[in-house]
Amino acid sequence: MLLNDKNAVVYGAAGAVGSAVARAFAREGARVHLTGRRLGALEALAEDIRASGGEAEAAEVDALDERAVAEHLDAVAGRAGTIDVSFNAVGVPQHHMQGTPLTELRIEHFSTPIETYTRSHFLTGRAAARHMVAQGSGVILMHTPTPSALGIPLMGGMSPAWAAVESLNRQFSAEWAQHGVRAVCLRTTGIEGTATIDVVFGLHAKAYGITADEFGAMMADRTHRKRATSMDELADAAAFLASDRAAALTGTVANLTGGFVVD
Repeated sequence: MLLNDKNAVVYGAAGAVGSAVARAFAREGARVHLTGRRLGALEALAEDIRASGGEAEAAEVDALDERAVAEHLDAVAGRAGTIDVSFNAVGVPQHHMQGTPLTELRIEHFSTPIETYTRSHFLTGRAAARHMVAQGSGVILMHTPTPSALGIPLMGGMSPAWAAVESLNRQFSAEWAQHGVRAVCLRTTGIEGTATIDVVFGLHAKAYGITADEFGAMMADRTHRKRATSMDELADAAAFLASDRAAALTGTVANLTGGFVVD
């Protein structure tokens, strides 16, 4: 298995992306440490992973709380011995954040995603790196959608926020890769069938005067494959990138957009 005996911490694990990646990590042999602000949902996920033969535990951790993040990682390292993988899947509510022209967008709705994403990724990445640098190994993973690299209208502060995450990923690698700590960002299209993308497509569809299904089809048509990235494709790629088989990959973005963004 790709991640046998590794300890993987997932932030925002109760969400669609976080839970899918956590399951993939567990299938590949990792002990998964699930965190988020909805303990009930995290415990249900942990129980499901254990029922499938994996190892998982849940903890209520606010990824925007510096002390909570550090104390949780210290506790995990104390029990498990290492922090091998950190994956941040924290998101923000999308209502009011997208689908509004910049000329009409309120400053708090523009700045919220920028402040939230940069703070949470910095706090979780820094806390993980403090353990990983000391042990001489580790992988920090992030996730961004296509607007991080493209000029797409009606994205508000989301595009700058995701672009900042990708920039932070490069900076993490520049400082920590020499100590054995890799940093990789996974970039996907919007992933269909999730509650978040249903809201996002709805907001944009309303602005364009079309249905959410029509907007989703329009986005899929912009890819070379004529379909969006699937959740399984993201989760499987995350497991591979977290493994030692991807040892040469750091300071980069894994392009999983199926041709929506062409490198």
